[in-house]
Order: sequence, then structure tokens, then C-alpha cells
Amino acid sequence: MQDNKPTSNPPQPLAGLRVVEFTHMVMGPTCGMVLADMGAEVIKVEPIDGDRTRRLLGAGSGFFPLFNRNKKSIGIDLHDAAGVEVARKLCASADVVAENFKPGTMAKYGLDYATLSAANPRVIYVSHKGFLPGPYDHRTALDEVVQMMGGLAYMTGRPGDPLRAGTSVNDIMGGLFGAIGALGALIQRGISGKGMEVQSALYENNVFLMGQHMLQYAMTGKHPAPMPARDNPWAVYDVFTVKGGEQIFLAAVSDAQWQTFCTVLGFDDLKGDAALATNNQRVGVRPALLKDLAERLATRSAAELSSLMEKAGLPFAPIRKPEDLFDDEHLLATGGLADVRLPDGPKAGQTVKTTLFPITMQGQRLGVRLHPPTLGEHTQELLAGLGYSAGDIENLRQQAAVS
Repeated sequence: MQDNKPTSNPPQPLAGLRVVEFTHMVMGPTCGMVLADMGAEVIKVEPIDGDRTRRLLGAGSGFFPLFNRNKKSIGIDLHDAAGVEVARKLCASADVVAENFKPGTMAKYGLDYATLSAANPRVIYVSHKGFLPGPYDHRTALDEVVQMMGGLAYMTGRPGDPLRAGTSVNDIMGGLFGAIGALGALIQRGISGKGMEVQSALYENNVFLMGQHMLQYAMTGKHPAPMPARDNPWAVYDVFTVKGGEQIFLAAVSDAQWQTFCTVLGFDDLKGDAALATNNQRVGVRPALLKDLAERLATRSAAELSSLMEKAGLPFAPIRKPEDLFDDEHLLATGGLADVRLPDGPKAGQTVKTTLFPITMQGQRLGVRLHPPTLGEHTQELLAGLGYSAGDIENLRQQAAVS
């Protein structure tokens, strides 16, 4: 059992709910993490040698410890008949089963919705796929694939230079939508007594994110320009390079903010210029105005500008890197970061800070109850709960049906 103790007792609205997840990478594990953070018992079924996400390097090295906290781990060999029987017994005890494998994979093991729901009509089955059923559903999808084909990379990069977003946006949001669907299905089950299948998909998630630009085109008849070249509705809404090469985002999105902006920075000549009195006038001369402002701000430090903007109530943001967030005073003061123990890799056993689900319930953040599990950490406990004797469990281990 884990020794991590919560520093408070936030609500656990899903306490008593059992979730069994057959997931890997980011999308499916995000769904399970959300349900786990809200109090559900989430059981992560891993291959006998462990979720390969545990062994990813580079940009993937943070996947497992971030998306698998508050979960229990059991290793099961689904290629072994005894292992499949264990998995089916687990699913029979579940309120929710979640998976994110290729279409048809779960059916090979009798772990698909049709099979499980025949034995357990109350089960809610959440499938996370690349595409919802249709002409594309046979394709192999990745976050980057759907960003490219779904318009996000086009909108993020400069013209002619499509660029994926700087995080696994579709994987994470696809998992969130899966969790939302599961919560809706749970409410319906409370009414009807029956479960249902829920599907979430990377491509459709990405298209949903593009909806605002699709409707922009429908409304204006103009092709939406990539964000770096967009028709900006505000004149002062940009990143400026300032003293020492630091960068800061500054904005003035109303005429009143423009007046304040000029006042706090001592730009009285700009404040009194009738040709710059309204936002639309400023937008009309935006390139020249931004060049002028860049020259005026080049000798000011980011810290000085941040202080002035904050006191004046103006929008601003120093440009920071992910590692800077570990020392963010707001996150530290509000409990937005929590300790987790790393389960794998060269730093296994070390405690680091992780980000929490970005909501409060009754004024409290939903914390870490269980560290990200080591492979098979809860196998003994879970099998015993299913009625397996100590001898049964040892036999399953000996034949490598479980780990």
C-alpha cells in the first residue's frame, strides 16, 4: 500500500466507483486520472512487462508519472487464457471500463462492450480512439496526425509552416471528453439502471477545437489566417523583446486600457495622439505602432514592466518555460502542485512536484492519494479481492499470467 497521505480531505464524489482501464500513452490514462482524482478506485491493467509508457524517453518521459497517479496497477498477460479470465473477472466487478486500443483489439479477448455488457448490463464502457466510426476509423492516429489533418497545426504555425501545439492537446482533451461522457453515463445509469458505451476520438476532438475558426469562415467568407498572421482585432496584443533579451506579452484591448497603458509607461505623446484614439484606428497602423512600441520598450526590464502592468490592472505575461512553473508563487501558494514519487526510470523513488487537476471542489484541490504505481504493485490485493487464494495467485505468477 502507498504511504502518501493527503494534506487535506477534499471531496471524493466518485468514491466507491470502480474503474478498470486498459490504457496506455496519454488519452486513455487521462480519462482514468480524472476519475481517480475525483475519488474512484481506478485499476490500471498493464501488460506483463509493464505499460511501455514507463520506458519512454525525452518528451514522453513525463507521461506515466503525470497521468497515472491515484491508480492501482496489476500486470496481466492477455495472451494467456488464465490472464484473460482474470481481466474478465476484474471487468465484471467494474462500474466503468476504459480502453484506448485499435478497433477490434479488445474484442479479440472478449473484453469489448458487447461481450462485457452481456454479463454486466450496468457497465459503462469508454473507448478512446483515433476516429469515431466512419471512413477514417481504420487509420492509425496520433496527436500530431490529427493536428495536421484537422487544421490545428495550420492555425498554430506561421503561413506555410504548419506546427503542432506545444503539448499533447488532443490526447489530453480526448481523455477529458471520455471522462465527461462517463460521468453523463453514470447519471443516466442512476435513472435507467443500464450502462452504455461512450466513445471519444482524437480527430473529432481536434475538429471541435477548430469549430470557432470554421464558424469564423462561415460568418465572414474569409479564410482564417494562421494565428501568427491573423487579422488581430487589437493593436497592442503581442510579445516584446525587452532589456537583456527577455520577452514579455503585453496587451491593451480597449480604449480605456490604451489610455492606462500610455499613462503608466509615460507615453504621453501617444496618449494624446488623436490618430490613435480608438482601437480600430490603432489596428489600422498596427505594424508601425508595434515597431515604435518595441523600440520604446527595449530598455525596460520584464520585471519592471510586469510590476507596472499588474498595478495598473493591464494584461501581461512574462514568457516562461515549463521548468519555471515549479517555482510559480501562485501555484505554490494555492496548492496547485503536489508531491508524487516516481515509479520508474533512473530517478525511481524520488519525489517530485506534479500538476493537479485544475478545479476546486468545496474550495479544495483534488490531491494525490496514491503515487503513480510500480508495475503490479496491487496485483496481490486485487486478486485476493476477486476471490483468488494465495496459492491461486502464486500459480498465476508462476505461469506468468500476472505480474
